[in-house]
Amino acid sequence: MRDPAWADRGQMLQFDLDDSPRPPACVGLSRMGGVRVTGGACSIWMVVRGHVWVDCKEGRFRLRRGEWMLFERDSNPVLQSSEHGLGLGVLLTTPDLHALEQLSDSVLYPGRGRFASHDRCVALRLWRTAKDGRESEALRPILLHMARAQRDLAERVQLCPGRSRSRKRQVFGRMQRARLYLEGHSDRVVRIGELADMTNFSSWYFSKAFQSLYDESPQALSARLRLERAADLLRSTEMTVSEVAASCGFDNCCSFARAFRARFGTSATRYRASQPRGSGPVGSLSRSTAV
Repeated sequence: MRDPAWADRGQMLQFDLDDSPRPPACVGLSRMGGVRVTGGACSIWMVVRGHVWVDCKEGRFRLRRGEWMLFERDSNPVLQSSEHGLGLGVLLTTPDLHALEQLSDSVLYPGRGRFASHDRCVALRLWRTAKDGRESEALRPILLHMARAQRDLAERVQLCPGRSRSRKRQVFGRMQRARLYLEGHSDRVVRIGELADMTNFSSWYFSKAFQSLYDESPQALSARLRLERAADLLRSTEMTVSEVAASCGFDNCCSFARAFRARFGTSATRYRASQPRGSGPVGSLSRSTAV
């Protein structure tokens, strides 16, 4: 009999966190298994082995071993494990998050990052405990561990505009969603208007707040992410340089060649020749930052 909280060997499970009774708090997926999550407050995912593909409101992502990602309510993520992948998730309701805030004055934000080796082992142990324990009590340690993993994000909240702490947190949550959207659409140019509409801010307000938070303009981050995606494709696929350029949102090979050389100090062709195939992503994903 299959575990109702585990998607394995191509099985697709769907969890609506607004259903009653509530679905399991801890779920997993492996060996091409898939999970779709709707409703609730948010969901947290970490990759233990291989990689997991994600399709959500913020775009498309490929999470590798050791990475985590947190989605908000309306992200509605669909996750698919690779053939040898293993992903673990925690599905949260609004009361879960309120309990965390009351317990430690901590708030979880949308974003993704990478666990250090030790923190990954701790997260795995806490997930197993939460899966086997009583839900209301067993979830607390893993949520506190996740809040600790986001401590660098929490420190940025003070840079957000707003008179109250709750307003600053609200603004920061919206900015994190916008940053994830840039990551999830590294195959094209993202316009400021799209991000402003997503956050319900004016384009001027959004650009100013984004720059102050991340020390990088939305346009600069978009360009960097597209070039890092291009470098990843050059290493891990047989696509031609022109195909890579087109898949990363560049109108022509000349503009791509100039941008790539400016970023990496060499041509795309020489870069490919100098890199081992199948190596990890170019972008440095820290253990507690969004990108």
